[in-house]
Amino acid sequence: MINAIWLGLMVIGIIVAALTGRLDAVTKAAFDGAQLAVEVALGLIGVMTLWLGIMKLAEAAGLVQALAGLLRPLTRLLFPSIPRDHPALGAIILNISANILGLSNAATPMGLAAMQELQKLNRGDKEEASEAMCTFLALNTACLTLVPTTIIGIRINAGSASPTEIVGTTIFATAVGMTVAVVVDRISRGLYRRRFPWR
Repeated sequence: MINAIWLGLMVIGIIVAALTGRLDAVTKAAFDGAQLAVEVALGLIGVMTLWLGIMKLAEAAGLVQALAGLLRPLTRLLFPSIPRDHPALGAIILNISANILGLSNAATPMGLAAMQELQKLNRGDKEEASEAMCTFLALNTACLTLVPTTIIGIRINAGSASPTEIVGTTIFATAVGMTVAVVVDRISRGLYRRRFPWR
């Protein structure tokens, strides 16, 4: 659907430019945008390598495992349907820990593993997400982030005088987002149970 929207916007832009005699502006904007994209991507390589290296050191030092230990009681509260020692719970904890530390590359495979394990626990219709899957998706989408490495990298590349000044507001915004996601998940779950008590 998103691809169709983008294609529609581009086609409309080209048609309007052709009708108003400004096709040269569209061509120039396309080349300028492509050049800017390459410059930003190349500029991010160094910054992302540095931050991901620091995070990998933290992971090797056991910071992710320590954070996972702190999150274990919270995950038991959020996912009561998952058995205590099930692999899904471990994958969820590691995914959330990696997201909190800004290790999104490391979080993705753990998130996929968690969803696969949650699907095995899904006793209902396999085409329909279970309550635990919905909760995990909400947490994964709106997870607290302590180190926003990508944004810091973009700000450095754009010449920001203080690229890390957004860390505090990022922590606040992602904490609010995660809280809202969990609350809405709980409310939606209660409404769903009232509407479909037999499920």
